[in-house]
Amino acid sequence: MKKTIQFMVLMAVTIFTACSSTQSLQEYYVDSSENPNFLSFDVPTSILSLEEADLTPVQKEAVESLRKLNVLAFKKSSSNGAEYEVEKTKVKAILRNKEYTELMKMNTEYGKATVKFLGDDTAIDEVIIYGNSDEKGFALIRVLGDDMNPAHLVQLLQAIQKSDFKGEGLQKVSELFKK
Repeated sequence: MKKTIQFMVLMAVTIFTACSSTQSLQEYYVDSSENPNFLSFDVPTSILSLEEADLTPVQKEAVESLRKLNVLAFKKSSSNGAEYEVEKTKVKAILRNKEYTELMKMNTEYGKATVKFLGDDTAIDEVIIYGNSDEKGFALIRVLGDDMNPAHLVQLLQAIQKSDFKGEGLQKVSELFKK
């Protein structure tokens, strides 16, 4: 009898946690990578060509905290509009999680974008950039690092501007959102 009660409690806890858990962003990337509507790839920081750039010490520190970028993009077509809406809803649900802190929202010529981060105000481990266009699709970029300083994000952008990086490796994503 005691084992039956323990089993029932264990099953109830398992069902409750399974039903209440939200898919993580990492799980979403993995689940979507095999879907033919998605383009998925990783970009190493070496592609940014920051080694040869004339960087300030603060910019060097910002670059050293960066590890890689994960890119996941959904290209919308006339035949996958319903799936686009489903996938967009999934991403928005994941990004509504309270563990993500919003940095900014933007409206651009390509569509809407949101920038969020995971971590605390002094040590960011992940920056998430989500952009979508109801005509073209959406892109989800994870900038992964180790204890990235939020104040250094601007420094990182300035370092990239100083580098020889011309968007190599990201052409597929930019083509997705071109008019």
